[in-house]
Amino acid sequence: MKPARLRADVLAGLTTSFALVPECIAFALVAHLNPLMGLYGAFIICTLTALFGGRPGMVSGAAGSMAVVIVALVVQHGVQYLLATVLLGGLVMIAFGLLRLGKLVRMVPYPVMLGFVNGLAIVIAMAQLEHFKNGERWLSGTPLYLMLGLVALTMAVVYLLPRLTRSVPPALVAILSVGALVYGFDLPTRTLGDMAHIAGGLPNVVLPDVPWNMDTLRIIAPYAILMALVGLLETLLTLNLTDEITESRGYPDRECVALGMANIASGVCGGMGGCAMIGQTVINLSSGGRGRLSGTVAGVMILMFVLFLSPLIERIPLAALVGVMFVVAQQTFAWASLRVLRKVPLNDVLTIIAVTVVTVLTDLAIAVLFGILIAALNFAWQQARELYADSHLEADGSKRYHLHGTLFFASATPFLDQFDYQDDPEHVTLDCQHLRFVDYSAIAALKTLRERYQKAGKHLRVVHLSARCKKLLKRAGVQHA
Repeated sequence: MKPARLRADVLAGLTTSFALVPECIAFALVAHLNPLMGLYGAFIICTLTALFGGRPGMVSGAAGSMAVVIVALVVQHGVQYLLATVLLGGLVMIAFGLLRLGKLVRMVPYPVMLGFVNGLAIVIAMAQLEHFKNGERWLSGTPLYLMLGLVALTMAVVYLLPRLTRSVPPALVAILSVGALVYGFDLPTRTLGDMAHIAGGLPNVVLPDVPWNMDTLRIIAPYAILMALVGLLETLLTLNLTDEITESRGYPDRECVALGMANIASGVCGGMGGCAMIGQTVINLSSGGRGRLSGTVAGVMILMFVLFLSPLIERIPLAALVGVMFVVAQQTFAWASLRVLRKVPLNDVLTIIAVTVVTVLTDLAIAVLFGILIAALNFAWQQARELYADSHLEADGSKRYHLHGTLFFASATPFLDQFDYQDDPEHVTLDCQHLRFVDYSAIAALKTLRERYQKAGKHLRVVHLSARCKKLLKRAGVQHA
């Protein structure tokens, strides 16, 4: 590795580690867990996925989407059942990768991707507003103005420093300079230590203390499957985004296996489950991190913070981290999607807006599934509308229909409406040279058409079926001659 690349990855990893700590602590608190569980999970998952995953430059850790999934489990059954769930969820992720299902992310339409990115950008920005509160009350008076001033200063450094030099990550300079300013002038602002104390030792390697029987499996299996699906979905979508930013190609199946292994390791070491984190990934990439070293440095530094550097890290002002995350939110939001709203079809505009709103109001998994459903229904509607027929009378008095388009569940009714089986002559030919049969609904529609002509005392002949269509009809027991 070239010295310049080595230096860029190390500095990017260090910058990313500062941004990982408050997020992982916050997510652990959301899940009613000890903050150290979030930090241990971040260290293990970030390091292992960086070393063995399929997307260098992408950062994984104890993610908020995973924390929301397991809150009810922790409250009802305790931490040990959570750790067992993380183990099982890791196995599901590995199976997903070994079965090469990572390619399914290609089925996510681009408008859904835009909605996902925009929604997460808004969520990242909204999450920072919690740091402006003191308990349940908004900060007032001088502390609020000071907080706003420090946030603005941080953002100014991040935006303006690249105009002077690109030798160091601007986010790192902003965090360190604002931290030095607060410490030097003893400014009364909240620090990372106000969230939680992060000092601790090495994680212990031990299996979760739960009964290993079917009762336990029935408790943890639903949470493990949901955790795995949410984590895989966020990871694969973040992988796609990283591919676009770096103009390179990752390996989704390898990433799924590595993420599963990392979650298993986190579970046996007392850490939370996790997946890719889009905010920290954007920080890493914008700071120059492109290789595996950047993610590895970020993960190892979290452990160093816990073991040795907690007194220093706890002095970092939250305002500096909030400012950096506001910049991340701004950089993550796909502003180009606003400029093309008038240039793309209305259904794509509605998909982008719907996925964005649902992401903000609910969670990522529901939003993406909702977006895919909208896109699929729209695609089906468009394909159904494209089916049409032309017909003419033959010299012998029979009638020939030429069908064009795709016959499937959404176009079955329009297909049947093309035929005038009451007034047609005794012999009718259906020419399927330009008609594609897709599913069982298509077979059922053809069967219904034949039965209608039979009831009218007429004969329907089907010609020019493709080999695939003949095979489908033969398997379903439908006569086509």
